[in-house]
Amino acid sequence: MKQLNSTLAAWQRLSRKPAGKWIFARLVCWKAPYFGSIRPRFVDLRPGFCEVRVKKRRRVLNHIGTVHAIAMCNMAELAGGTMTEVTVPSGYRWIPKGMTVEYISKAETDLQAVAKFDPIPTFAGAADMPVTVTVTDTGSKLVFRAVITMWVSPKTVEVTPGRQKKQRN
Repeated sequence: MKQLNSTLAAWQRLSRKPAGKWIFARLVCWKAPYFGSIRPRFVDLRPGFCEVRVKKRRRVLNHIGTVHAIAMCNMAELAGGTMTEVTVPSGYRWIPKGMTVEYISKAETDLQAVAKFDPIPTFAGAADMPVTVTVTDTGSKLVFRAVITMWVSPKTVEVTPGRQKKQRN
């Protein structure tokens, strides 16, 4: 039986409880503190899909009063990374390798980021895996798009004399 990813297990356990999605977001931001700067709210998370929302508030604004470009990059990386985390098999690891972004329209409202693997890739060794993230406003208007190249590779297994095999992250 396949072991459930700990991040996905936490989401499934917490998301059904009162304030559970908020607690999950705080846990993710505790693990990766920079994401806390946008105060993300997770809406949905499953293998191959993640939806995150961010409120338009002073802390994420630029000089013209719209959501800052880097706040949207942060949002895209959070959605893409969390989606990748719950999608890759337990014997694999991942890291963002690069990101290409398009600023399509002014971000003048609260925002929603959706990251998808479409379809979910097969995992057979190390490979670049592109993750598309779209960011829309409250009127469903596309304001930002990113393609994040995730480097996905098997975790290395070392054998130390006299000890059992250990997986390294």
